[in-house]
Amino acid sequence: MRYIGFMKNIQPIRRLSLREEVYHHLKNAILLLELEPEERLHDKDLAELFGISRTPVREALKKLEDEGLVEAMPGSATRVAPLNNDEANHAFTVVAALHALAARLAVPLLEEKDVKELKIQNQKLRSAMEERNVIAAIQADEDFHQVFVTAAGNPELVKALEVSTAKIRRLEMAQFGSVKGVNSIQQHEQIIDACIEKDSEKTALLTEVNWLSLGELLIQK
Repeated sequence: MRYIGFMKNIQPIRRLSLREEVYHHLKNAILLLELEPEERLHDKDLAELFGISRTPVREALKKLEDEGLVEAMPGSATRVAPLNNDEANHAFTVVAALHALAARLAVPLLEEKDVKELKIQNQKLRSAMEERNVIAAIQADEDFHQVFVTAAGNPELVKALEVSTAKIRRLEMAQFGSVKGVNSIQQHEQIIDACIEKDSEKTALLTEVNWLSLGELLIQK
């Protein structure tokens, strides 16, 4: 089976929450496109690979199905959900609004170290784009916005973002390397300036525009 390639470093799972372990492994593989859109998933083969029974694998697949990352086809094998531009477009709208909220809540609470971290992550994004390292670029972009999410300190915001972001991550992986990152880098610089000015509303607006413009570029591609 093709699973061997992306799971070559996985050892049999011995921790208590088997379903959660399997869920996280499979989710990461789906988001990183190591398991490709529409690829079939067989619980028996996955259970053998993990060294566990089929029950936690089925439970993990059901959770992924609930999140829209896996499809259970009637009379057919379960498969990775296909990429869906319409769904991603809707998800980008939600993600943009949630990150704008995080920025609005966070700006009054930001410290000097947080602003410094924003600058560091934006430089990492620039370097990754120059090196055409898609994974590093996406990680730097995520870490940039995570500064606001962490500072906002709202657990409900974190939960909502986790669900919505999963629906756009595969599109980012598939298309991020083909778009120009200069706009995003410049937009991040404007966001940082607004943070330094302690302007919550301006930071929130710029953050929302940043996410929406990225969504437009990726979906057009």
